Amino acid sequence: MSESLYCRTCAGVSRLRMSQTRGAGVPLISRWLTLAAIVVLTGLLPWLSGSDPALSLLRARSGEQEATPEALNAIRLSLGLDHGPGYALTHWLGGLLSGDAGVSWVSGLPVLPGLLQATGVSLTLMAASAGVAFLIALLLCAGTLIGGLQGRVPRPAGFLAALLTALPEFLLASVLLITGAVWLKLFPPYGWTGWHNAVLPSLALGIPAGGYLGRLYSDALSSTFNENWLTTWSVLGISRRHTALAIIRRTLPGVIPLTGLVLVSLTGGAIAVEKVFAIPGIGRATLGAAAAGDLPVLQTGVLTLLLLACVIGMLTGGIRRILLGRALSLGAVPVPQPVTLPEKQRVWLPLLCLSVLVVMVLAGLPRDPLTSAYLRLQSPSLVLPFGADAMGRDLLARVAHGTVNTCLQALMVSLICLFAGVIAGAFPRAMTGPIEITNALPPVIAGLVIAAINGPTATGAAIAVTAVSWAPLAAHTAALVAEIRARPYMQMLEVIGVGALRRNVFYVFPALAGPLLRHALLRLPGIALALASLGFLGLGAPPPAPEWGRVLAEGMPYIERAVWSVLAPAGALALLSVMMVTMSNLRWKNRALQPGARH
Repeated sequence: MSESLYCRTCAGVSRLRMSQTRGAGVPLISRWLTLAAIVVLTGLLPWLSGSDPALSLLRARSGEQEATPEALNAIRLSLGLDHGPGYALTHWLGGLLSGDAGVSWVSGLPVLPGLLQATGVSLTLMAASAGVAFLIALLLCAGTLIGGLQGRVPRPAGFLAALLTALPEFLLASVLLITGAVWLKLFPPYGWTGWHNAVLPSLALGIPAGGYLGRLYSDALSSTFNENWLTTWSVLGISRRHTALAIIRRTLPGVIPLTGLVLVSLTGGAIAVEKVFAIPGIGRATLGAAAAGDLPVLQTGVLTLLLLACVIGMLTGGIRRILLGRALSLGAVPVPQPVTLPEKQRVWLPLLCLSVLVVMVLAGLPRDPLTSAYLRLQSPSLVLPFGADAMGRDLLARVAHGTVNTCLQALMVSLICLFAGVIAGAFPRAMTGPIEITNALPPVIAGLVIAAINGPTATGAAIAVTAVSWAPLAAHTAALVAEIRARPYMQMLEVIGVGALRRNVFYVFPALAGPLLRHALLRLPGIALALASLGFLGLGAPPPAPEWGRVLAEGMPYIERAVWSVLAPAGALALLSVMMVTMSNLRWKNRALQPGARH
């Protein structure tokens, strides 16, 4: 019997290696197919919107020229629009293969030189922002690493990481612009002429990303400290330095895919920051091209963002496989044990945030958010606890109604993204391209596409955020599934005849539930920020609808003389983020939600 079991085990491992070898080219095919689909969709955007591309170009070139049939026909003939979208797409692709991305429909200048220069600017800004993010992440997870090495129960970063993650990039950029450039006059307020121009934008992008990465890294470190091999190392007397290096190397494979996605999103998410600081980057150029209907610039800009996503995705995937080494192919990945925390947990912090939000909502819902019954920018008082905006409307009423709208939308989008992420992450090779490339498309670009087709609406903003926010959860699912299936007991289950369906239902999914639920809670404030960002850029619900992003956008021009105009919506965003992240840090007593509960 022992010899038979040994042969079946070897056969199972051999089948695993053969399946990995056969599927090696699937991720590459997935990336190129998804890239081609997005490029085609982008090329068809002017025709999908139902508007006349010639009319859009005429208005972009000259707002005063009358849209006569003769003028529109002249534009169609000069650009080949009379041949339809297929001709425009194939003509652009044919030129791109020969190194010519075409000519801008608006400016008449070659597209490729300008976009290459803009890409260099965005890559520089992304590198500086990544440096800030990694520095903040290291500082946030240093306490978790030091505490675990000293034998204490490691706690993930909580309040501070949540607070940093809660800061919207567009709001942080505006605050830094006023304080660092206008008041202190330490840095230039706009443009891109030297390293001084990169300080404030990189802080605006790097601080929220650093809070997010710090929370993920510290949570992963906490799980690593509960693995059995550390007990063996402690008994053997291995030094803390070698133990720390081993812990870091064990933790990195699970978080590297998410780190790559965050690096990609820095480039795409910089659109609002580039707009605030007037930085000539790829995001701002693509946003302007989409708004003006400049199809060659839009296609080339989107293609550049997607190629960057593919390169970073392949690099992070390769680094992850190098760090795991033979453990991934041999099925020897260590099994993490359930995290044991003291009975006293910081339940009061999320409850306090929830109580403040509930009191604010209950106090503001009975009030009218649309009536201009007060003085413009009236200061806070007992009658107006949050003051009035530039139109004389009650800010408490507008923030309370906006809290209900934004929170309900964010919760709905988070649940849809969790479901889509689990389904997509269960097929990591086939979904490699959609995961990486979808994350490279920021919500702003998706919002522009939806707004071009259906106009700016709250539903359109929710669809846009949903379309791009499932990728981090899918990447996390794929990384966890790969490690769970490579654990020794999973190989033994296949050997003893446990079917694939039973393995997934009773062993894989229970091990996924805890980390993914916490990650989904961690993503909820980011989704709320994305919805607020679309509202800030005018891609959400049209005025005078009360939503966080629109209230922030309306108060931003008056932040220097009436800081209360942005303090209330910004405070609501911070409270939501702190509440959800600290709540995700709590450990449920139900072992079914914890990895390793059914082993």
